Amino acid sequence: MEFDFLPKLPKSNLDDRTFKDLVDECILRIPRYCPEWTNYNPSDPGITLIELFAWLTDQMLLRFNQVPQRNYITFLELLGVRLQAPAPAVADITFYLSAALPDIYTIPTGVEVATLRTETEEAIAFTTDRPLIIDKPRIRHFLSSQTTDTTPQILRDRFTNLWTMRSDGEWYGRELACFDEQPQPGNCFYLVIDGECQCEGNVLALQFKGEAATATGINPDVPPRRWEAWNGLQWESVLLRESDDSTKGFSFSELARQGVNPLQGADVVLHLPQSWPVTTFTAYQGRWLRCVYTAPQPNQPGYSSSPRIIGLAARAIGGTVGASQSELIRNEIVGESDGTPGQTFQLQGVPVLNRREDEYLLISPPGGIPQRWQEVSDFANSGPQDLHYTIDSRTGTVQFGPVIREPAQLQQQTQVRAFAQTGIPLSTLQNPALTNELERQYGAVPPRGSVLRMVAYRTGGGRKGNVQRGTIIVAKTAVPYVARLVNHTPARNGSDAESLEDAVMRVPAMLRTRDRAVTPEDFEVLTLQAGMGAVTRVRCLPPTSSKEAGTIRLLVVPAANTDVIARGEGIDPELLSLSPQLRDQIVAYLDERRLLGVQVRLQAPEYVGVAVQTEVALEPEYNNPLAQQEILWKLRIALYRFLNPITGGQDGRGWPFGRPVYPSDIVNLFQQFPAVRYLGVVQLFELRYTDGTWVRSLPQNPVIDPGPLGLICSWQNTRLRSGHVVNLIQ
Repeated sequence: MEFDFLPKLPKSNLDDRTFKDLVDECILRIPRYCPEWTNYNPSDPGITLIELFAWLTDQMLLRFNQVPQRNYITFLELLGVRLQAPAPAVADITFYLSAALPDIYTIPTGVEVATLRTETEEAIAFTTDRPLIIDKPRIRHFLSSQTTDTTPQILRDRFTNLWTMRSDGEWYGRELACFDEQPQPGNCFYLVIDGECQCEGNVLALQFKGEAATATGINPDVPPRRWEAWNGLQWESVLLRESDDSTKGFSFSELARQGVNPLQGADVVLHLPQSWPVTTFTAYQGRWLRCVYTAPQPNQPGYSSSPRIIGLAARAIGGTVGASQSELIRNEIVGESDGTPGQTFQLQGVPVLNRREDEYLLISPPGGIPQRWQEVSDFANSGPQDLHYTIDSRTGTVQFGPVIREPAQLQQQTQVRAFAQTGIPLSTLQNPALTNELERQYGAVPPRGSVLRMVAYRTGGGRKGNVQRGTIIVAKTAVPYVARLVNHTPARNGSDAESLEDAVMRVPAMLRTRDRAVTPEDFEVLTLQAGMGAVTRVRCLPPTSSKEAGTIRLLVVPAANTDVIARGEGIDPELLSLSPQLRDQIVAYLDERRLLGVQVRLQAPEYVGVAVQTEVALEPEYNNPLAQQEILWKLRIALYRFLNPITGGQDGRGWPFGRPVYPSDIVNLFQQFPAVRYLGVVQLFELRYTDGTWVRSLPQNPVIDPGPLGLICSWQNTRLRSGHVVNLIQ
């Protein structure tokens, strides 16, 4: 009996050698074992014998070598194991308005945006996951403090009795100092936005008005200040780039250079966090921003006097919302039911992403009221009246409950054992001669003639969605009042569909953990499952002190698109950061499976960049400029692939956690190329990623040690490209 409701996993071929491959391999071995045999024509009797034994070997491989693997796959099918569908990449899309609007504006859910379509690549579409509300912010308080604290304690209100607010929300008054008269690093001022304003994720333009030619003593191109917002847990940086500060650190130098009066105002554009709760510090309540006077960089001056302003206003010029790499399909007619159990239907868009609350199957019986059916993972607990169905996310197959026929003898034998254990006489049993088959329906079946309609579902996913920053710029859905859109951060967490080999490795770990996290290995396995393809590596760290007893620390390496390595580029470090969405997803999954009292802490490893510089001598036959450039290109790609947290190491499964890198590792890597004759001195430079820039240190010989939490990786930044170039000499 064939169970149509079971998943159909692909059957792999363990030994893919064909009959011709076996014959060719035997002929190649003739000169070694029988050099006097020189006639290899098909008419030769020896060749006939080779073909005979090759045919016998081919039959043995077909009959025996594939049996264990196929039995294993069949066992997975009986367990109901399905291959996981691709996971969609997520990105933050920033919409900029054409002008500040007088009323609250909402960008609805489901707005489709995409990358540019080129001659070689299709456009990759993204869909917003929630509505974006762009509100009208109102500043309530201007507070100052002499120190920078995580929780402000002593605050001074600078607006009271000094400034007045106009009807449009702008504050004005006499000249006001932002910091102390003699500013010191650590001075800061706070802006408290009205808590009733729904400004989460908005792009805020703060307009400052200052006096002309107000000298502050700083370098306007490198102002010693930073803008932050309180996201409920910590102070988060909200100034995306220095060009967003038109005041140049409140010096208004750019306006004066352009001949514009600073009294007209200059904007500081801030990208507010998407989680920006209303918080109370001391006696003030609202959404908090602050500007901190930081210690100047080396050879850069600080504030000699406090900058002064005479006007302040705020307006929203856009907003940022999360989007997933998907295309939304609505009201698709799936088909018409024929009334038979176990029938299947095919959705047009595949693969199908995880369904949301408003994504379901609607069935309209003939002459009846449409019914909303419920999706389940399987029919094990479904009864004949349950309106259940399943969807294979990878193939897009919609399945209804089957009918399972069970022989009456099986039921009677079960009753005999039960009555024997309870001591009830066998005479009370049913008639043993009853041999008719019993049928059991798992899940209801749509009546004949019912129309099946999928109200909505999303298709997409895969590593291709992990696009770089600044590539999502096309609006596929018309959005009024939006001038442009862009993703300021790379998309992340997209992963391809699970392969059969991955499922073979996953199922034993799943059976071992039994969906409970007890040992460190359990936490690592369940974290990979929680990521649903968005996590590529996990390391559970042992407690380092008695204070950490009961705390599980997990180092998580998100999945990133490694296709850029083939183009001779390194992985963007931001792609390996742990996003809040992925962190919340993993923590919520582990909270349901951890022991009571165990706390889980997720963190990203400490990444250390590596730059390699050496001299490579090639064999004489490669004395050609084009050949040298090709070898250089291959060496660079091999270097990026080897020193990488995802594809690095000797086994290609990622550089081991905490393992130092030695010059001998680079020597062994380059010696695998036949064109390399010998190497010169191998120099290793340590790179630290700070404020979006790689900082290069002195050569580190003989090793670079990342420490116990480190993970060696190699990236190449365009500004440090020369640090990774391998020189060729002849």
